[in-house]
Amino acid sequence: MNSILSGKIFRAAGCGFAVCLLALPAMAAHAGRVSGIVLDAAGTPQMGATVLLMRESALSARSLKLLTDGSGRFSSAAIPTGLYTIQVTLAGFLPAIDRNVRVNAEHPTVLQIMLGTVFSSLDTLRRTEGEPVSADDWTWVLRSSEATRTVLRWQDASIPLGAIGGVENGGSSRPLRGGVILSSGADRPGSIADSPSSTATAVVYDLDLGARGHLLMAGQFSYDEASSSEGIAGELLPSGGPGTGPVSTILVREARLGRAGPEFRGLRLTHDDQFMMGDRVSVRYGAELLTAGFEGTTTTVRPHGEVAVQITPTWQTSVTVATRPFDDGTEQGEMQMAANALDAFPILLLHRGDPVFEDDLHEELAVQHNLGSRADVAAAVFHDSSNQTAVIGRGDQGGPDFLQDSFSPAFAYDGGSSSSTGARVAYREKLSDDISTTFVYAYAGALAPVSTADVSGPLRNRLTTRYRQSVAGRVSAKIAYTHTNLSAGYQWLNGPAVSLQDAYGESLYHVKPYLSMQIRQPLPSAFPCHMEVQADIGNLLAQGYVQVATRDGYVVLVPSYRYIRGGLSLQF
Repeated sequence: MNSILSGKIFRAAGCGFAVCLLALPAMAAHAGRVSGIVLDAAGTPQMGATVLLMRESALSARSLKLLTDGSGRFSSAAIPTGLYTIQVTLAGFLPAIDRNVRVNAEHPTVLQIMLGTVFSSLDTLRRTEGEPVSADDWTWVLRSSEATRTVLRWQDASIPLGAIGGVENGGSSRPLRGGVILSSGADRPGSIADSPSSTATAVVYDLDLGARGHLLMAGQFSYDEASSSEGIAGELLPSGGPGTGPVSTILVREARLGRAGPEFRGLRLTHDDQFMMGDRVSVRYGAELLTAGFEGTTTTVRPHGEVAVQITPTWQTSVTVATRPFDDGTEQGEMQMAANALDAFPILLLHRGDPVFEDDLHEELAVQHNLGSRADVAAAVFHDSSNQTAVIGRGDQGGPDFLQDSFSPAFAYDGGSSSSTGARVAYREKLSDDISTTFVYAYAGALAPVSTADVSGPLRNRLTTRYRQSVAGRVSAKIAYTHTNLSAGYQWLNGPAVSLQDAYGESLYHVKPYLSMQIRQPLPSAFPCHMEVQADIGNLLAQGYVQVATRDGYVVLVPSYRYIRGGLSLQF
């Protein structure tokens, strides 16, 4: 990383730190209250239960002890706003604990806490299949402003956890702990570091570790006439879920490129965490270690971080330095997030015959405004830079810098350095419970060919950064009668480009260049599992392909490869 780039990172970090310091006096002036009731399994109020409120802020270790009255109720005086851990104990009952309970100054936080005994736990285990289950084993409601009103519910193992891909499980009372995905095709052809386009089988399993959280495991094996690929990934979530605490990920992938060809081996280690500074400042940070072996070895370490400040109940600002958005699993579900980790390697390139990873770095200052409870608008200015910019193409090139994908006719090429400053405006609205829309406008740079360049030199000498405008729209809907989940989007660019214009924004808002579609269709199942057909389609009309002359002929450079990836998912 050069000195200029390092200076930008330090300036961004310093800006975030200054915002945090300016926000601290405002946070100290806010206070909230907590009240609630403690019940046993039969719904009887419990007197004399100890309720301990422990603040989770990194700047404070203060706690408050309360006792329930004859009606099982408790109430606190004014306490600093922020996230709290609630612990409830009473003789003869199992202790209850919950984390990340938010206390704000808008309205009191109301809790209903149910204590269980060893015998009630055994009754839960002995519960017969089909017996109705109360959905209020622990319910807590956060009363805040209309724009941020949230209802969160803790559920025991007899309540459905949700299906892979975010599809409901049809009302089944069994938890979904694992799944098998049979697929063919790849959503990023041209990179040997990702899942290949040949037929593949993936297995995902959620291992409950009790008080230590849970471990998401995913494995995949693909097979072809002359090549094969294997991968295994694991995600440890000590706090129970992404977006609520630390997440550690390990990914190991291996690919054999032909019967007598070279082998690719890669390792990716990541750790992400977050904490609150008071009630308004949240910090997310982490780092990833990447190493790969392919006709040589390359290793890199990439830190990333984000500081977000809740200015008012409807306004938020953030400063981010990262290569990709933080994934909290809310878009597709935790188990699908584990399956996606199998494709989490950046594109592997060759530079003068040596392996290197694409090294995009994204710096962004953003502000978001909630327009009621169903819509929001966000604006951002950002800077993207890279020393090795990935360019995907199609053609037969035998040069040392062209890395051919053995599973497709695509190749990956190091397009050289690129740098641009851009802006983005995004609008999202949930029209109904089943329909949501996203619209994004972006102005940023992307690599584009120079027609007057010398053909005899390297291909990267004929690529330069050109600024482009793009407009994207995405609609996601669920069809009520068939339970089909359908998502379709289109992104238009006003000129040719051979690299992505705003890769960070496309990943953040789940939009892709040109016409793309995603379909999830549940199937009637005679087996004790949930089945669905999955189909992902990218650049359906094969738009944006750019033909460039080389000293050996012509190649077609593809900013967004046309692909169709589909298969069958079984969740159990």
